[in-house]
Amino acid sequence: MKPVILVVDDEPVARQSLSDILRLEGYGVTAVPNGQAAVEFVRTHAVDLMVVDLRMPGMDGLEVVQVVNQTSPDTEIILLTAYGSIETAIQALRLRIHDYLLKPALPPQIVASVKKGLARRDARLKGRGGPSLTASDDSVSEFHLNDGIVADLSRRLIRKGRKVTHLTPAEGRLLRVLLENPGKVFSHRDLVLFVQGYDTSPQEAPEVLRPLVSRLRHKLEEFPNLMKRISSVRGTGYVYEAEEN
Repeated sequence: MKPVILVVDDEPVARQSLSDILRLEGYGVTAVPNGQAAVEFVRTHAVDLMVVDLRMPGMDGLEVVQVVNQTSPDTEIILLTAYGSIETAIQALRLRIHDYLLKPALPPQIVASVKKGLARRDARLKGRGGPSLTASDDSVSEFHLNDGIVADLSRRLIRKGRKVTHLTPAEGRLLRVLLENPGKVFSHRDLVLFVQGYDTSPQEAPEVLRPLVSRLRHKLEEFPNLMKRISSVRGTGYVYEAEEN
């Protein structure tokens, strides 16, 4: 099934150009000329991603984002504007948009942003109730690790012999992402998305994630062989170091 993309721009030429670029990539595209039409469309149709102009008569792009975040929180949003400023960029990031592009954006830049936005949406939807970065629906729930440690993530607990530690849902999701992807470095931003289900700015993500990682590590102190494998990658994020067989 084709991803559904909504293009929102009051300029006919820009609206048509964006629509043509995305249709050539195989997406299902609908285009509307203003914010009110966009909001009405989202209320009655499933939309995977929106490309929204910032400055439009009536309801502007930021107002559209605010409404869509409430009515369709799974829709990814790219804000496109010829009038970029630090203030609007910060405001847009606080509204948890996927990307902020300046006009005139080149077609490869637009396509790359759309692909990344759809991939993030897919990862978030798959991650609910137990993040998985694979297409399989029957992901592993019990991990048998070295030193006799068992991570039973369906029950959100870690055990070794008689030692048992219980995890919160967020701690369980974080540990699952890491255990399912040994050796893969995850950025702070991606981990917030997979674990908490929402997007953040690169600056905000570490502040959101660090307390969660700290609580998880504290709970894993009784299982040092497991705890030491969750490593911080300076300036980037975290990785679960693969065990030696």
